[in-house]
Amino acid sequence: MQLLGPTSNTFISQRLRLHYVDWGNADKPPLLLIHGGRDHCRSWDWTAEALREDWHIIAMDHRGHGDSQWTSDGNYRTMDLVYDVAQLIHQLDLAPVTIVSHSWGANTSLRYAGLFPENVSKIVAIEGLFPTPEAEALLKDVPFARRVREFIVEKRKAAGRLPRRYPSLEDAYARMKGENPYLTDMQARHLTTHGINRNEDGSFSWKFDPHLNVDGAPYDISLEQRNDLWKAVTCPTLLINGANSWAGNPDANGLAAHFRNAQVVEYENAGHWPHHDQFDSFIATLKDFL
Repeated sequence: MQLLGPTSNTFISQRLRLHYVDWGNADKPPLLLIHGGRDHCRSWDWTAEALREDWHIIAMDHRGHGDSQWTSDGNYRTMDLVYDVAQLIHQLDLAPVTIVSHSWGANTSLRYAGLFPENVSKIVAIEGLFPTPEAEALLKDVPFARRVREFIVEKRKAAGRLPRRYPSLEDAYARMKGENPYLTDMQARHLTTHGINRNEDGSFSWKFDPHLNVDGAPYDISLEQRNDLWKAVTCPTLLINGANSWAGNPDANGLAAHFRNAQVVEYENAGHWPHHDQFDSFIATLKDFL
């Protein structure tokens, strides 16, 4: 009898216990789903339901997200997330794997694909090309020392900040809906239900670590190193963006040119979550690409 939902599992990476869900069909080709910042693996449930008959689907929770452990020092660097992806693929023997990823998860998975091109069959990166050229120009105008000083100030503030508490699930749902007006009520409730914990006093808090609100970019790899990793990706690459997102169109801003074999698709009436905002179109594009 086929299970209605995924099974919950863990793996270890850099001494952290990280969580992932497995949708079954282990005899099918592996498909890894990687979520973005302040999100969680169950954000992919609709995608997994649409593809589970033809794929062995794994969806992971990044460190500090969902049901994965938070780091002890509150630092979340993209290259550490790359290591986590590498560990999951290695431990589960998924290579060569197909990857579908969003935002920070897409930024992470593209770096992995550049480091280990032999391990990735195809990759879909949704809203994952950043910083944009406009943001790059602003970064170049800010001395490194100033960026680190500002980072330290923000980290100090985060250290004294407690996770926000919502009196009810409805209050948390309203916050989720307010963050993305394109979400349907059903989508927003599902994302809220799986993205929140109930506190001892009966209130609710998001599962992600509040330290994730602080950008760790001052300690990231250089833009040149990032571009070199993108250029090293050898597999067919699908770059998806929303027309109304801050991330921009990879063809228009020139970032798609860093890839050897990239196709760009843009969805109208979509923001930073085009895979939710235009789900039916996304699934049709995804099935065609895969």
